[in-house]
Amino acid sequence: MDRRSFLRTSALGGTAAAASTLAAPLYAQGNRTLTLVTSVPDGFAIFDDAAQMAADYITAMTDGQLTINKMPAGSLVGAFEVFDAVSSGQADMYHSADYYFLNQHPGFAFFTSVPFGMTGQEFANWYYNRGGHEQHNELAGLFNLKSFTCGNTAMQPGGWFNKEINSADDLQGLRFRMPGQGGQVLGRLGASVQNIPGGEIYQALASGQIDGAEWIGPFADERMGFQEATSIYYTSGFHEPGSALTLSFNLDVYESFTSAQKQVVDAACAATNSKSLSMTLQENGAALERLRAGGIQTRSFPDDVWNAFGAAAAEVREENMGDPIYAQIAESYFAAMKESVGWFDIADGEYMRQRNRVNAG
Repeated sequence: MDRRSFLRTSALGGTAAAASTLAAPLYAQGNRTLTLVTSVPDGFAIFDDAAQMAADYITAMTDGQLTINKMPAGSLVGAFEVFDAVSSGQADMYHSADYYFLNQHPGFAFFTSVPFGMTGQEFANWYYNRGGHEQHNELAGLFNLKSFTCGNTAMQPGGWFNKEINSADDLQGLRFRMPGQGGQVLGRLGASVQNIPGGEIYQALASGQIDGAEWIGPFADERMGFQEATSIYYTSGFHEPGSALTLSFNLDVYESFTSAQKQVVDAACAATNSKSLSMTLQENGAALERLRAGGIQTRSFPDDVWNAFGAAAAEVREENMGDPIYAQIAESYFAAMKESVGWFDIADGEYMRQRNRVNAG
């Protein structure tokens, strides 16, 4: 049995395999309107910006042949229901973070971010040059999807807390919002982890339903208003060093596109990815200064807490390695990270250390 046959008949792929047998729909020639469901409300900085950017690119670059009707979380389906809606054909495409869908398969974690994993640039290196996109689509194809990375939030902070974290013991019983493998790590360290959709985080934090939360970064977090609910902000996190966003199409819908339209989708997503990453990095610095000026206290986790994060992250990663799909993606991902970091450290890393030293003098 070849690998694709094995994946399609695996327990995890069974439902998806059934969905993939649906007959491809027939479309009339001419302009089409596609329904895009997203996991956040309209106007959410970085996240919704990327969804809107991709939609605008696709519409403009096809001269309206493919017009995108973007429907925010809750307008057609819930924030975490977009995967199933597109897989089943209820909607044409979704924009989200694929680590929301670990219940479908744990391998989706790698196509957003994993603890102690890749930065945004390192992720792009793997995705475009070392087989990451192919890995993404092999997994997505089991669920009747065609997927593209489409936006990146860059380094995500440790988050907003109602108390300082001075040791790993301070995580015990902490009610904290964090999805993906990062949330699994906190759970191993005794936290009560909440996977709350983006549109509901502020109310949960402000009401005291949770003790803390992470989101995207200073620019997006400021717009969410978290600084009104708490004043302690840990500015470097272990969990998402470069979180990718995904645009996924129902596979039958995607296969109905012309060759030119498929090329447009690929180019639109790549452009969105680049522009989103640069926008995030540029805006975060200015937003952080505003937050500090407004009285926000920025903190860094002590080394022993980082060590606890690292040990728990290794356990979470290892417990999934028995799944052959997960193991293959992990091998590809970490091999690419190791390959690229060697150059970054002695080139960009050394340059930035020296630049900061010289400019400081």
